Amino acid sequence: MSKVTLQNITKRFAQVTALKDVTFTVENNEFFVLLGPTGAGKTTTLRVLAGLEKHDEGHVIFDDQEMDAVSPADRDTAIVFQEYSLYPTMSVYDNLAFPLRAPMRHKPEAEIKQRVEQVATTLQISHLLPRKTAKLSGGEMQRVSIGRAIVRQPRVFLMDEPLSNLDAKMREALRVELQHLQKEQGITTIFVTHDQIEALTMADRIGVLSHGRIIQIGTPVDIYDRPATTFVAQLIGTPRITLVQSQREADSFHIIGSTVRMTVPQPLQDHLPTTFQFGIRAEDIHLASAESGAFSGEAILVEPLGTQTIVHIKSGEQALICSQPGISTLKLGDAVHFNLNIERAHYFNLDGTRIN
Repeated sequence: MSKVTLQNITKRFAQVTALKDVTFTVENNEFFVLLGPTGAGKTTTLRVLAGLEKHDEGHVIFDDQEMDAVSPADRDTAIVFQEYSLYPTMSVYDNLAFPLRAPMRHKPEAEIKQRVEQVATTLQISHLLPRKTAKLSGGEMQRVSIGRAIVRQPRVFLMDEPLSNLDAKMREALRVELQHLQKEQGITTIFVTHDQIEALTMADRIGVLSHGRIIQIGTPVDIYDRPATTFVAQLIGTPRITLVQSQREADSFHIIGSTVRMTVPQPLQDHLPTTFQFGIRAEDIHLASAESGAFSGEAILVEPLGTQTIVHIKSGEQALICSQPGISTLKLGDAVHFNLNIERAHYFNLDGTRIN
């Protein structure tokens, strides 16, 4: 188990800069999630950590040891890929035992048996040990892949979108199991994903990556409640945050193209520019009665999802998205009255950076 640091890492492929001055530290025993869209540089970061890609600038440090010249085999990292990468002609037992039988480790068979059975029990795959991996389901194969990585008890656990090929129910189950497993084993884990639900539910901290740069690092609460940019704000949250251009006039402001007008919050009186982007999350828009609703509009889309209903409200030329618990009786075209939880609103400059 190690503290892992990437220090000013830059990685180029021909004319493309995949990583630019990436710096972050993952603490010992921490579950750190790298979140970003396809092409952000997440997998390249993981491969640089593992030593599978040689970076052009910067340093990779495990604890106080610089790893730049250390071979992948000697870094003692274990990787779980999106694809299962198992040996199909071997049994589950032999797949799990394989890393421990490698020449550089070559553990006694009694120890191998003990470790394999322990991991199989933890991952609930003991009944699969005699079976060939070619005959397993996708969820079972991914459990074996995870087991083969943790059976080694590595210094650092690297996971490259390991749940993305599974169905929703299996992803949810394995998310919970991986969290328990990581805390129980105490392994420093760096988990790569484009799925914000995985990031929010699993991470101790999240690093948001875009075009090879770290945009923000923080706890899931930090990232959700205080996004540093509009990119982060839109990346996190379902349904997506409403972002609308707004205009300030003295102590009030209005959403351009809408009848929504509000007072500038006191902490922003000295910071809010004339034109800016106003952001409000769906759960902070509340439907109300005609008497109690400060604003009005029209329901242009209603999405009943069981536990909640997503309502798209047209106010003037703008559309606001709100979520309400349970099933709503609203229909398309219905008049809607609503309030905004202004204390939880977000304000951004036109270049996308957060205000205050």
